[in-house]
Amino acid sequence: MTDTDGDADGGATREAAVSRETDETTIDVTLAIDGDGDSAVETGVGFFDHMLASFAKHGLFDLTVRCDGDLEIDDHHTVEDVAIVLGEAFAEALGDKRGIVRYADRRVPLDEAVAGVVVDVSGRPHFEFEGSFSQPEIGDFTSDMARHFAYSLAMNAGLTLHAEVDGVNAHHEVEALFKALARSLDDATRLDPRRSDTPSTKGEL
Repeated sequence: MTDTDGDADGGATREAAVSRETDETTIDVTLAIDGDGDSAVETGVGFFDHMLASFAKHGLFDLTVRCDGDLEIDDHHTVEDVAIVLGEAFAEALGDKRGIVRYADRRVPLDEAVAGVVVDVSGRPHFEFEGSFSQPEIGDFTSDMARHFAYSLAMNAGLTLHAEVDGVNAHHEVEALFKALARSLDDATRLDPRRSDTPSTKGEL
């Protein structure tokens, strides 16, 4: 379900519901871009649930995620496939991207850690990442899956996304990255009251 009709004055209802089922995961996601930051998340990976709730809160997205994944193997398919479905939900909810700001650049600190995200809602998927995570695991979450989450989100939402992290505590590094993703996507998908067209000289994104 999606409804992206309306004017760039906020009349559009930018929402989507996307499901995906494979031999590895079964996922249902609902997303409202113009939300209040409310979330209900169940992936079976506690730290990942925390990060998705933080993503919704700091991006002011209303988000539900239900995932039944092959956690008896590891967390890879669960994190990757949730990012795929969430990216598809963003792409569907944004529709023709008419009236959006399009670009954003955010840096977010968390104690000693800092993460930065630069995003272009371009329709041309591209991902760059600088940095590393100081510990390999955070509870039941593999730290490097945060990078892979950002990559899979960018590829499926049609984002050009550059991200970086620095710190000494992986929990802080990953949390700062998810918050920077949230803040930059909130900024970039916001409706610009001065604009009613698609922000591209090509006429489409």
